[in-house]
Amino acid sequence: MRLPIIGSAFGLLSITSLVAAQTYTNCDPLQKTCPADPALGKTKSYDFTQGASSDFTATGTPTYGKDGAEFTVAKQGDAPLIQSNWYIMFGHVEYTIKAAPGTGIVSSAVLQSDDLDEIDWEWLGGNDNLVQTNYFGKGDTSDYNRGATHDDPGNHDGFHTYTVDWTSSQIVWQIDGTTVRVLTPSTADTNQYPQTPMVVKVGIWAGGDPTNAAGTIAWAGGVTDYSAGPYTMYLKTLKVTDYSTGSSYEYDNESGDWTSISAKGGSVNGNIGADTMSSVESAPSVTATVNIPIPWSGTHRETSTFTTPDVWPWVATGSATSLPAGWASSGSRSVQPPSTASVIFFPVYIGLLVVSAGFILSSRL
Repeated sequence: MRLPIIGSAFGLLSITSLVAAQTYTNCDPLQKTCPADPALGKTKSYDFTQGASSDFTATGTPTYGKDGAEFTVAKQGDAPLIQSNWYIMFGHVEYTIKAAPGTGIVSSAVLQSDDLDEIDWEWLGGNDNLVQTNYFGKGDTSDYNRGATHDDPGNHDGFHTYTVDWTSSQIVWQIDGTTVRVLTPSTADTNQYPQTPMVVKVGIWAGGDPTNAAGTIAWAGGVTDYSAGPYTMYLKTLKVTDYSTGSSYEYDNESGDWTSISAKGGSVNGNIGADTMSSVESAPSVTATVNIPIPWSGTHRETSTFTTPDVWPWVATGSATSLPAGWASSGSRSVQPPSTASVIFFPVYIGLLVVSAGFILSSRL
């Protein structure tokens, strides 16, 4: 019993290290100087029925066919996505998407920045009639009741155009040209309005994987049955207008405010008139909020392990082989991490266990 105590102690220490490495942006510009973000700086359209684009980097194995980019969950661990190699600093994004069916399957289209601002569309495979919108600022997940649900009948059966129009004064979400939600800095949670350069990510994951936390599985609509798959999401076309111009975007300070962003060879809002919506008078009020469980702690640090931000719903490569009771793994992410205090004092606890075990061994020899 004594040697297993030591082994278990080091096993738990390894798991704690794993937790500490799961939720970090590769370089947080609010903590240090980071490389400049390459800018799109113009309007560009992509027709994925013609194949992959070199403007995007794939994770997993998306494929391409007559309906465009195909993101498929066929087995546990599948979570294919594409991410743009450029950033926009405010802009207009139109996705033509057919969401995936399947209980627990989540199709996602996300704008995300290096400091973890985020603007989301998400579809649940168990519901062909609704879509969710969400936003986050600076990776703050202390309050995750910012999501809203919207009528979106037939989203598994055919293609619809989902739009995000994002400026310093408002974010507008539209479905097939109809505004379903508007967010302004004054209506957003305090310090949560997204306002830093973002990439585009589109992909799929299994929120209903049986190893996920119970809250995540419940939100996703239930446990995913992989034997009933495969489950495929399609991205036919993508049109993006960058409302700023230049070759790259840089953070001039660590405030995370849009006024601290500079555009090399251009200007922030230098292309603001291209597609900006002039009125949101028809925007409905958000009456249906959704409590979306976030399977990580709200702390974001840095690691050289990942080349792209590792933020829900997508996980980095690698996985834990075993976790103690009460923990669950989502890909490489442990979804019920310990508190900050436990992470700080855990090494001390481990040290005491090792010393105690050594004392017991020496006293028995």
